Amino acid sequence: MFLYPNYKLKTVFIKTTFRIFAHLKNPIMESVLENVLPTGKPKWLKVKLPIGQKYTELRGLVDKYKLNTICTSGSCPNMGECWGEGTATFMILGNICTRSCGFCGVKTGRPETVDWDEPEKVARSIKIMNIKHAVITSVDRDDLKDGGSIIWIETVKAIRRMNPTTTLETLIPDFQGIEINIDRIVEANPEVVSHNVETVRRLTREVRIQAKYDRSLEVLRYLKEKGINRTKSGIMLGLGETEEEVFQTMKDLRQANVDVVTIGQYLQPSKKHLPVKEFITPEQFAKYEQFGLELGFRHVESGPLVRSSYKAQKHIL
Repeated sequence: MFLYPNYKLKTVFIKTTFRIFAHLKNPIMESVLENVLPTGKPKWLKVKLPIGQKYTELRGLVDKYKLNTICTSGSCPNMGECWGEGTATFMILGNICTRSCGFCGVKTGRPETVDWDEPEKVARSIKIMNIKHAVITSVDRDDLKDGGSIIWIETVKAIRRMNPTTTLETLIPDFQGIEINIDRIVEANPEVVSHNVETVRRLTREVRIQAKYDRSLEVLRYLKEKGINRTKSGIMLGLGETEEEVFQTMKDLRQANVDVVTIGQYLQPSKKHLPVKEFITPEQFAKYEQFGLELGFRHVESGPLVRSSYKAQKHIL
């Protein structure tokens, strides 16, 4: 791995530095030079433009009907691949979060009033797009007594009523660990229930300011104990964690009986957010994948461009 202590240095400076090291016949720096884009990011983070008939059709429907998918609003690098396989992600409960996590690009502030027509709108969007597998996520709504869980269950019901063959993953917040709110998700019984720990224990307070590492593990453990068939969690890398801390986090997730884990590269949404401290190599991601499979996870998605919903349709198998 190669550390980028200040990856926002001007491109000219980066290129000049690399040329100097390359001139000195430093084999490590020559390798780095070959794998760095003009932006200063590694080439393995280069995103291919979405293509394909299925993607083009869905993009047209999204634009025509003004459908709200997190795929488009979040500029997901895997949008073309997922849409081509009939998978899309939708965010409910507005676009303003009550929490101010250091990694997240969603706005923080006072959320808007709950839109009780939203479940039907999401279900209709899924029908229009002919989605085979839908991932539903949301902002945190700590301002609501139910944490937004009632809208969650109504959304699942509406989707199933209007799209009986569509399978579902719900990527839920922690609901502050309040069991009655988590129980509503259990009652809805989606094929997969996901909740992300996001980072290692040591960095949780910095990365997820209002969240707690152990509370997230307890939510995941509780879901499994209550009968959810497939549970899932995700981790971002490049925030300053060590290899051993990542291994320990994966062990903690398995001890909570989590079935699926996704591991991807953190990328800074804006200058106001936490900086990237390291770009993880594809080889290191492969190492984490192998470790996860040896631990007993049913699925491990590990790579620089992996996001929570990457290959989500395969996680129900």
